[in-house]
Amino acid sequence: MPRYRIEIEYDGTAFVGWQIQSSGASAQGELTTAVERFSGESVAIRGAGRTDAGVHAMGQVAHFDLKRNWDPFRVREALNFYVRNWPLAVLTCAVVPDTFDARFSATARHYLYRILSRRAPPALERNRVWWLPIELDAAAMHEAAQVLTGRHDFTTFRAAACQAKSPVRTLDRLTVSAEGEELLIRASARSFLHHQVRSMVGSLKLVGEGKWSLLDLKRALEVHDRAACGPVAPAAGLYLVSVDYGPSPSRPSEEEDVDQ
Repeated sequence: MPRYRIEIEYDGTAFVGWQIQSSGASAQGELTTAVERFSGESVAIRGAGRTDAGVHAMGQVAHFDLKRNWDPFRVREALNFYVRNWPLAVLTCAVVPDTFDARFSATARHYLYRILSRRAPPALERNRVWWLPIELDAAAMHEAAQVLTGRHDFTTFRAAACQAKSPVRTLDRLTVSAEGEELLIRASARSFLHHQVRSMVGSLKLVGEGKWSLLDLKRALEVHDRAACGPVAPAAGLYLVSVDYGPSPSRPSEEEDVDQ
């Protein structure tokens, strides 16, 4: 049975998330339907990151198996035909070894969070940024963000309902930069906890406003208490940018990625 790897982008506004839910449209569900419609086969599609409702993807990766050998170009074209009424597109499709797993073979996941810092609300970017009609100190936010990089217990920055067995994760990168009216926060790690990125962004926003200092953020991390976290940033500004596969840095074993 050939295994197909696809790379996908989607606007999360239209979906209850990546994962199939009991009600509502999901990116995984619409892709599953599309595969079944063109191939006539029932499939199980596994994604690299289980994005929450409203979270977008520029480079989600997924895989599925089919009994018949299809040309990858035709698979991509067929999928895009059947999902044409949704804000979702299959960017690439390739045949991969059956040992490849979109979720468990991933060695790094890269997220972007966009904050629009200006007085006027967004018209074209509504539901794609976190609009804050205030000025934020990007340099202070970036300096404070470095407190969170490395291997830590991120209990403070994970959702109360997070199902991961361990709160320990290794955050490889967390940067904040100002580009025009936007602040761009980039986070990279092999795996993340439920709502970890949005929780960190919400706390960094307090630093940018001058309400928290670097030491306040450090203390929040060290108390390992969800109540110490700042407000969770809304889903609209978060993007799964890309997923890496291949050799990963040597580090203790960590659990797979959970919902962002």
